[in-house]
Amino acid sequence: MGILAWIIVGGVAGWLASLFMKTDAQQGILMNIIVGIVGAFVGGFVFSLLGLGGMAGFSLYSLLVATVGAVILLAIYKAIARA
Repeated sequence: MGILAWIIVGGVAGWLASLFMKTDAQQGILMNIIVGIVGAFVGGFVFSLLGLGGMAGFSLYSLLVATVGAVILLAIYKAIARA
């Protein structure tokens, strides 16, 4: 996947995750992109552990995986920040 596609998928996934986790007001577009890209790796790892991996490239499935990973990442961040 090209760098531009990573940025777009990361931005959308990070934004969706921040809406779901109610952290949208605290994050800017750059943080959404970073959370989405890192979330794609986290989601890919989690989905592969569950036997659901194997899709590569840009698709709705990859957006779902990245969003789920970003939600996991934001949940961990919120738990650590609260402690």
